[in-house]
Amino acid sequence: MPRKPENPAADGPLLEVRDLKTRFSLRGSFLDRLRGHEAGSVKAVDGVSFELRRGEVLGVVGESGSGKTTLGRTLLGLVDASEGSIKLEGSEIAHLGERRMRSLRQRLQIVFQDPHASLNPALTIGASVGDPLTFHGMVSGPEAIRRRVAEALERVGLAPAGQFMGKYPGDLSGGQKQRAVLARAIILNPDLLIADEPVSMLDMSVRAKILELMIDLKDELDLTYLYITHDLATAKFFCDRIAIMYLGKIVELGPSKEIYENPRHPYTVSLLRAIPEPDPTKSVPRDLPRGEVPDAVSPPLGCPFHPRCPNAFEVCGWESRDLRTLLEERWTRLGEEEYEAERKAIGDLDSLDDPATVARLEAAPGHGGELAMDVIERMRADETTCLPEKEERLPVHLPRVESIQKSERFVLPGEVFQAQLEN
Repeated sequence: MPRKPENPAADGPLLEVRDLKTRFSLRGSFLDRLRGHEAGSVKAVDGVSFELRRGEVLGVVGESGSGKTTLGRTLLGLVDASEGSIKLEGSEIAHLGERRMRSLRQRLQIVFQDPHASLNPALTIGASVGDPLTFHGMVSGPEAIRRRVAEALERVGLAPAGQFMGKYPGDLSGGQKQRAVLARAIILNPDLLIADEPVSMLDMSVRAKILELMIDLKDELDLTYLYITHDLATAKFFCDRIAIMYLGKIVELGPSKEIYENPRHPYTVSLLRAIPEPDPTKSVPRDLPRGEVPDAVSPPLGCPFHPRCPNAFEVCGWESRDLRTLLEERWTRLGEEEYEAERKAIGDLDSLDDPATVARLEAAPGHGGELAMDVIERMRADETTCLPEKEERLPVHLPRVESIQKSERFVLPGEVFQAQLEN
């Protein structure tokens, strides 16, 4: 397999991504569509920017649902970008049609997570690996295709190639299937290989061998990798830089060594603390984020991690929905009589579900705003309002709230209304 010629644009980034957004529209009810009401959209990738230089390995790390796979598919044009820019050596490829994008896929290839689903069970390994050559018209004649396939299989460790070309995927182990998938990806001599959790479904004994193979292929073929994973341990071994994704955004990006030794974002700290410690005699702190991952249809304003972050304060993006959380958490700890008294003073909480930087909450019918104010004042007096029980607690302070008596409402400015955690 020939090496790539020297590229005149090698000094610049191979891939440049700017403010990339990918959204998936939701289908509402028939009545909503009839009325023209939008059901919203999932913000799978929400303003991602980075550069990838030739020969580099960039790891994209995050929990399931963080947008990692959608990012990789968007870069390949398998999913349409809603907004933003993707430049391959300076040429815009974000909004190309399928016909123009097809020729670029010789330079951009992907290895999917599941090797068992990546190969057609009805085709032999030789036919599956050689199919891209036929599809892109790079080689003509069965003998030439056979030579290229044999070379690719030998390169990924399926040797002698003649023993594997006539086999079907069901005849191979999981590690052998992933090697065949790698052979199919490199047979077109691509520039960029997007590896979407390529070892997560393999046995532990095989994972290190596949990663070592990918490093060898990178050096031999001058490959560039975007390595998608939820495993920071393998990312440390494999990647030059790491991008931490949460809820469609990159919250931290830096050299792998720096990410491990000096994590800056609380979410990165949480991921590092979640790495298993093989030594049972060692005690490792497990200060994992509380709560659940927010809804990607209506993500938090500001930093997407702030509702679960133990270090958050006002500028992180507190919003109206957080007031509802505070109230509901408070009420779960009250006795029945106290709860009934406070709940009767405050009206419907649904208005807080629309994200905004100002929270407006109506007093209950027949009650004045001063009674709702009393609830907020009692919340302020309780310094453990928004922290779970049985945890180390930090003092929590709610700001002053001014009641608007005429409209029976009280208003909380977004920049100060949420609880502030202080050291």
